Amino acid sequence: MAEITTIARPYAKAAFDFALEQNAIENWVEMLNFAALVSENETMQPLLSGSLASNQLAELFIGVCGEQINEQAQNLLKVMAENGRLVVLPAVAQLFVEMQHEYAKEVEAFVVSATELTSEQQQEMSASLEKRLARKVKLNCSIDASLIAGVIITAGDLVIDGSVRGKISRLSDTLQS
Repeated sequence: MAEITTIARPYAKAAFDFALEQNAIENWVEMLNFAALVSENETMQPLLSGSLASNQLAELFIGVCGEQINEQAQNLLKVMAENGRLVVLPAVAQLFVEMQHEYAKEVEAFVVSATELTSEQQQEMSASLEKRLARKVKLNCSIDASLIAGVIITAGDLVIDGSVRGKISRLSDTLQS
């Protein structure tokens, strides 16, 4: 995984810098996500690692993307095809979005709870996380009844496990050692 990220980072950085310069970050997010979906398509997968010449592959890929991508994005895809890197497009798209969040001082927090959180609880949690992380927080909530009670919050590298299942697991580990 680290190798894919290392390969994808320069492409994502170049695209992000260009998008920032052109004030077109949202447009680039859409284009990169679409191109990533095309690269993940089961019909395209064999072609990406196949024996097509890079210019043929680039033209085929751009043809499939059609008008979903602009000329600058087509140039990025051509460079990636020349270097045999179209397979890392999903990672490029992911890194681009991470750079967008970093630039906007935003973080996406994934909250898994045992029961559905009320809007008041979500607002309170969001405010607490914004204070702790010094960033604007976007909550992405889901439900997992196996937690028994409580929540697990994941925001970037931060993981807060306040679930009963987590506490029982830690207690079990302590008792066994």
